Formats: sequence, C-alpha cells, structure tokens
Amino acid sequence: MKILTGEQYKAELKNSSTTSLNNEELDRVVLKIIEQVQEKGDEALKDYTAQFDKVELETLLVSEQEMIEARTLVSEDFILAIKKAHENIKAFHEEQTEKSWFTTKESGILLGQKITPLASAGIYVPGGKASYPSTVLMNAIPAKIAGVKKIVITTPAGRDGKINPHVLVAAAEVGIETIYKVGGAQAIAALAYGTETVQKVAKIVGPGNAYVARAKKWVFGDVAIDMIAGPSEICVVADETAVPRYVAADLLSQAEHDEQATAVCITTSQSFAEELKLEVEKQTALLERKSIIEKSIADNGRIVLVDTLNKAFELVNKLAPEHLQLMIVNPMEQMQFIENAGAIFLGNHSPEALGDYIAGPNHTLPTSGTSTFSSPLGVYDFIKRSSIIHYSEQALQSVTDDIITLANAEGLSAHANSIAIRKAEK
Repeated sequence: MKILTGEQYKAELKNSSTTSLNNEELDRVVLKIIEQVQEKGDEALKDYTAQFDKVELETLLVSEQEMIEARTLVSEDFILAIKKAHENIKAFHEEQTEKSWFTTKESGILLGQKITPLASAGIYVPGGKASYPSTVLMNAIPAKIAGVKKIVITTPAGRDGKINPHVLVAAAEVGIETIYKVGGAQAIAALAYGTETVQKVAKIVGPGNAYVARAKKWVFGDVAIDMIAGPSEICVVADETAVPRYVAADLLSQAEHDEQATAVCITTSQSFAEELKLEVEKQTALLERKSIIEKSIADNGRIVLVDTLNKAFELVNKLAPEHLQLMIVNPMEQMQFIENAGAIFLGNHSPEALGDYIAGPNHTLPTSGTSTFSSPLGVYDFIKRSSIIHYSEQALQSVTDDIITLANAEGLSAHANSIAIRKAEK
C-alpha cells in the first residue's frame, strides 16, 4: 500500500481518470440491451440471461416453493441477525417520515404540501462475486415506511437457475413476494419499460456493476432512479490514538468488494503509517478474497501523510468519500469540519461494516465524489411532494396588480390576462 504526502495524493487525484471503462463502448452495449428489451420483452431477458449468466430460464419469477425452500437453506443465526437488522433499520428510517402540512392566513389563503408515496419501486440486488441480503433490507425498508404499495426485486440467478437463499429470506422478512431472476442492464430496462412478466415501476433503486449503473443513467427520465453508484469507497482519518489493525481491517473490508474499490487512510503520524502498511499486508494474506483485495489496494489503496488534522479534513472534503471513519481524539467535535461524506463513523469501535449491516442508517450511499451534493438513500426517496395553493376571492384581489405587473415584465400577456379577467369581474 503506497504511502504518499498530502500534496502527492492531491496530484494523483487530479490526474486520475474518472472512469476505468470506455463509456462510448459501454453505452453502445447498454443501449442495444435496452432497445432489445423494449422490442422483445421476456424473450430478450431470457436470451441475455443465457448469454451473460450462462443459465437457461423457463420462468423469470421466483416461485413460492423456492421461497419456502430458501428458509431451509440458511442458518438460524442468519434468521436472527436479519431480524435484528430489520428492527434497527426500520427504527432509524421511521425518523425520516414526512407528513403533509398546511398553513392558513386570515384573508382566506391556504398553503401547504401534500406527501404521496410512489406507486411502485424496483430494487436491483447484485449477484456475481457476493450475495447481498443487506441490500434488500436497506432498499425495501424505507420504501415500505414511505408507503410504496408495489415493491419488486430483480437479481441475477446462479448457474442452477436459483436465487441465493439469503437474498430470498431477506425479501421474505420485509414482505416482498415478487422477485425476478434477471440481472444486468437488461433488468434495469425491464423495470423501466416493462415486459410480459416484469412490471414497469416508478423508481429503480439499488447498486450494480458498470452496466447496471450506465443503464440507470440512460433510463432516467422515463423512470426515477436513486443514484448512479460507482465502486465502493472508504476513507479513514487516523491519528496516533487509532489502532493500526482496526484501520487495516476496515480498509480491507471495502477493498474486498471489487478491484475498483478505493481504500484510503489519511494520518498525521509517520509511525502509524508505517505500521498500518505492514498490517494491511499481514491481514491481506489471510483473507479469502485476497486476489481482489490485492488488485484494489495496489490500484486504489493509499496511506496519505499530512501535517495536521485540518489538512486531513481538507482532503476528505475534496475526496467526498462514500464512507468516512474518524478514528481520532474527539471525533464528535471534529465532525463539524466534514462537509462531504456519505456516512460518518466516529471512533475506534464504529467500523464501516457496522453501518453495512446492523446499525440502522442506510448503506446505499453516494459514491465517486457525489456526496458533495447528494445523500444516503432514505424514506424521502420514495415520496413525492405536491404544493397546495388556495386563495379566496378576496385574497386574490389583494394581489392582482402585483401578478399582472410581474407577468407583463416577463412578456407573458396570457398569464396577466388570467388574473385581469378575474379582476374585471370584481
């Protein structure tokens, strides 16, 4: 793991490419998939599943029998953990609920905001290198709390044509019955436009690979999306009080996601940096996903030395990481200097994995620097707000001249006329 100075790291960030794939070629493939799904529906989904996932599907839907069988294939410990996670995630997100509100004034004016849940949502759950039952909980629970009536899941099947049982059990825990055995860009297209089997939804949420992310970008506008998520990121700010083996473990927990994941530690201590470098090497050798981690750390793993915590925070705000751990003295007090981060973990005993699974806050977070302007997934992502306006005749008459003046200033005479015609009747 490279050790860089703050200035060297800034230069590296400036010179780094924002994408590791040729977007032009990626778009060509994705747009072709979207077009085929729109034209051929289920046939295209089955063809692409055979081509990409190497499985021939008779049906795209998970059966009731498969849901029942899944329950027998997971441990009781997993069931208990899923229930605890469900409880914590639900409790946290219930604090995010919004209500319709109205205000009135003496002159007969009523203003307000009406909250309406989205009619439907589709959750993409990745497959491939790992299974993600936690993704089911993090996406479905806020949608449920918001009041979304129709929630479906789409996720790629394994070579046996079945969905990972942990994912199915998580879906059952949150009450989702409709699950499609479809992955990739074709799944996003199906959710966006519908097929004979897959129902079109109002919003698509959930992480995925580059093809999934690009497909979400292209269908946006025809359907809503949560965000375009990139590879996982973690940044740890550590001083001499941090525990090197903890920091190393936390960095590697994100590096194991995939080869493009980013793991960075910014520290004010030279001795800590040297010890952390050795600890990363030591722990990597013992981990199951060693080959993925080694590639991720070699390409995107960095230990950055700075003179002061203020310089560390400056780098953090420039990086705008998905996950930020403050493993420093008085992290609660220092948190005020952080402007850009998806989720902030405070202290030596609040590892990122805690947030991934059990703490309660959502783990669907902005990546690739987008925490500069966006937020974690929440209940607010599954609602719409409608403004409510009611003026009595008297209230309208009191502002007619002002409206006419403003409309005429903009050259919109029909706007002015819609007011003037009511004024004339008075």
